[in-house]
Amino acid sequence: MVPMSERVVAPVSTAELERRWTAVRKEMAHRKIDVLLMQNNNDFQGGAVKYFTDLPATNGYPFTVVFPRDDLMTTIGQGPLNGDQTLPPGGDGVRRGIKRALSTPSFVTAGYSVVYDAELAAKALEPYAKARVGIVGMGYIPYAFLDYLKRGALAGADIVDATGFVDEIRAVKSAEEIAAMFKSCNMQDAMMKAVFNAAAPGMTDLELVGVAKAVGAQWGSEQGWYMAASGPLRTPAVMAPPHQQNRKLRAGEQFTILLENSGPGGFYTELGRTCVLGKATQEMKDEFAFVLEARRFTLAMMKDGAEPKIIWDEFNAFMRRNKRPEEKRLYAHSQGYDMVERPLIRFDETMRIRNNMVLAVHPTYVTERTYSWACDNFLIDAVGATRMHEFPEKITELE
Repeated sequence: MVPMSERVVAPVSTAELERRWTAVRKEMAHRKIDVLLMQNNNDFQGGAVKYFTDLPATNGYPFTVVFPRDDLMTTIGQGPLNGDQTLPPGGDGVRRGIKRALSTPSFVTAGYSVVYDAELAAKALEPYAKARVGIVGMGYIPYAFLDYLKRGALAGADIVDATGFVDEIRAVKSAEEIAAMFKSCNMQDAMMKAVFNAAAPGMTDLELVGVAKAVGAQWGSEQGWYMAASGPLRTPAVMAPPHQQNRKLRAGEQFTILLENSGPGGFYTELGRTCVLGKATQEMKDEFAFVLEARRFTLAMMKDGAEPKIIWDEFNAFMRRNKRPEEKRLYAHSQGYDMVERPLIRFDETMRIRNNMVLAVHPTYVTERTYSWACDNFLIDAVGATRMHEFPEKITELE
């Protein structure tokens, strides 16, 4: 095996990649699937290709992976027209488990190029014209891409949805993956501390987000999403996306931020807190204490075999009993190479919680006078739900 290139940021070990490939191929054999086909175009919620190759999809450019049950992979990505490179068996220091790398300069903004990737995928799938082909991530595959293959190279194939069993495998983390996610949590602890240390009257929400990004980059973060908002006390300062982060923080006000970025190696975790330039109101403190109580109530249920729908229903019943707003969106969710991955803690999830899953748990509600929440990651294991962050569970008051 060729040594990893010094250019790669925090590569996962080859042994870890081989563990993943073995687990997936075992399930493929059980389901009589000959080859998997997947495509992602971003590394926020496009982590399937990263899971198989340790290479992220980025910038809206399609990155396609053909994963045979009995052979090395073929990838299709951005590059020269009709590029076709054969890789050495041991990889090239960046790409591992890949025998052939195809490329094309396709852009979704250039409509005439939307089938270029499909044309190359047809070449890679020639041996599987009559095979059983599993699609990983049906929601990611563009209509034009799959339609081209169905009318041509895969016209005689049996195409099935393989997303579910791959999701199940990805959701349960290995020791190496868990260690990497603890590093992501440590990074976000440092980011939050730096942001609150920097917070001062006159700074915009976006400038404070910039402090977080700078610290994350020093730790090896490659991608992220940052929600933030400031506002007067006794108002709900609901966090907002970057294009709404121009407001300036004033003395005596509150500032809320969600750090939702990937750490070294590309694993996502998330941390969310509120600070006040002065003293928080007693109402803010009381509501935050209730948030923690509500979270403890659900964490006690998050154990191996638990059904997300039951947790969802019990949480909302708890909120009703305590005359607080019910959750209408998403209470908690697993993370990994995807910022949000299954299982989701809500009414429509069918995947059960298992040991060695990492969940972001973020009870949140809005009233006329408060925006109350806390967001941390928890490792589910035989002991229970262990908080992975070390940043204090409190509203930080800055004198």
